[in-house]
Amino acid sequence: MKELQKSLFGGTTSNARQFGMIFTLVAIVLLFQILTNGLTLNSGNLISLVSQYSYILILAIGMLMVIVAGHIDLSVGSIAAFVGIVVAKVMQEYSVPWFPAILIGLAVGVVIGAWQGFWVAYVGVPAFIVTLAGMLLFRGGNQFIGNADTIPVPEGFRTIGAGFLPEIGPNTGYNNLTLLLGLLVGVAVVVREWRARRVRQQMSADVAPMWISAIRVAFPLVVVVFATLQFAGGRVGTSFPISGIILGVLVVIYSFFTRNTAGGRHIYAVGGNSRAAELSGVKLKRVNFLVMMNMAVLAALAGMIFVARSAASGPQDGIGWELDAIAAVFIGGAAVSGGLGTISGSIVGGLVMAVLNNGLQLMGVGSDRVQIIKGLVLLLAVALDVYNKKQGRFSIIESLTRPFRGGAPADPASGAGADQERGKSPVAG
Repeated sequence: MKELQKSLFGGTTSNARQFGMIFTLVAIVLLFQILTNGLTLNSGNLISLVSQYSYILILAIGMLMVIVAGHIDLSVGSIAAFVGIVVAKVMQEYSVPWFPAILIGLAVGVVIGAWQGFWVAYVGVPAFIVTLAGMLLFRGGNQFIGNADTIPVPEGFRTIGAGFLPEIGPNTGYNNLTLLLGLLVGVAVVVREWRARRVRQQMSADVAPMWISAIRVAFPLVVVVFATLQFAGGRVGTSFPISGIILGVLVVIYSFFTRNTAGGRHIYAVGGNSRAAELSGVKLKRVNFLVMMNMAVLAALAGMIFVARSAASGPQDGIGWELDAIAAVFIGGAAVSGGLGTISGSIVGGLVMAVLNNGLQLMGVGSDRVQIIKGLVLLLAVALDVYNKKQGRFSIIESLTRPFRGGAPADPASGAGADQERGKSPVAG
């Protein structure tokens, strides 16, 4: 059984519990599928789920990098709202086309990120204080520029938040572009496993039996096929959301950056031990500056996607978004002290919160109780992990992220996990 677990999940210290977060997500989905009489996994709800929560998952990508670097950002919701109102005003009052308006919004995000990054990296003000000030500053800016009014946006702009892959090609009863997208993802799953086997063969390392690889490929393929048919077979005029495409592209780019580039490894090094990272040649100030700037740019993008989906920008946009993003990152396995966490884990954590929120709404649970349940889930998830670390027991959060980290450092406080990872590089992606 140990050899089977090692082959299936990889690594000498891995076991089935490392995939507990994914299993938890699957269990929650199946639970709500039963409790809602099949509504959770129907086409309309899945499409709505991606459309409603894509902007939060985009925020989680940036927040993961901020938290890994040892910071926190409380201003992302206000930045998103501020950029949303600026872009809406630009298009309404100056008749700027929607695509240049998007570029203007991203440029505003860069300026805001540079402002906050300067205070954090070069002045030395803690990010918590800088972004708390930013939360107040940009929330007030949103209300000042918009006069606390709702400002509509043009039809073309709404595509990034409320648009879907268009209908092209012959009438198959499904959206053909969504079918093609699913095919590409399925091929990517197979190629990834094939490349992993090939690399191990070239390194003369032990290669798992072919049937093990078949199992590792079969499960994600089943999920991909099912999701593809559901998204492609929705009501006429809908398919996979454009916002989901944007999210998917960002996940691929940032996963590659954090795992396979020196810049990504520097972020983990700074979060793990900033002093040691600086002594080893990492430009500490530049890393902190760029992390804060990147978060603001992604917040700007998330804000524009939300405004596009809502068809208007308003004074209540962005309220509480930072809490949802932070919750997704911590549930997905990031360490409170920094230096540990992955893009994949944060997306899974965000999906857990999204499915939980969506399922409770489908069951008719009031928003007050939804907030209570979400808060308890976050608190219990982190508290259980902290308790297990103090007791020297298996740590869910530390262990769950190891399969995705590609060599990320273990948390020094994680007991046995630290012993198992000792001797590895202090930086990872």
